[in-house]
Amino acid sequence: MEKRLTIITLGVSDLISATDFYESKFGWTKSEAINDNISFFLLNGIYLSLYPKDELAEDATINADGNGFKGFTLAYNTKSKAEVDHFINTLRAKHVNIVKEPQETNWGGYSSYVSDLDDNLWEIAFNPFLELDKEGNIVN
Repeated sequence: MEKRLTIITLGVSDLISATDFYESKFGWTKSEAINDNISFFLLNGIYLSLYPKDELAEDATINADGNGFKGFTLAYNTKSKAEVDHFINTLRAKHVNIVKEPQETNWGGYSSYVSDLDDNLWEIAFNPFLELDKEGNIVN
């Protein structure tokens, strides 16, 4: 199997509100490859997909009643500490839930956490050990 990630799908409670969150709060543009049942945002070569949580659970043949910490986070890495602060202040002004204020980490970086409308956690981080190219992609 090739090392590849093509789509991350988040099960959401309200597709319209979740789509609006990523458009109005993060400032991302929906892909044209959408319909009334799913939203896509093209990121750095992968899609972030939003799909109704109950339907996603049904598709995977699992119970949709999960609660608490989901056991994963999504990360948006920046090129500087100042960029973390700027992004968090922008999100704060848009009334996004800041779960953890920006701060130095025990691993030598600088990060913060925000949550979307379905409590999916996004880490907004500067990692001085991670090289990013001009588009923000990880350099191997």
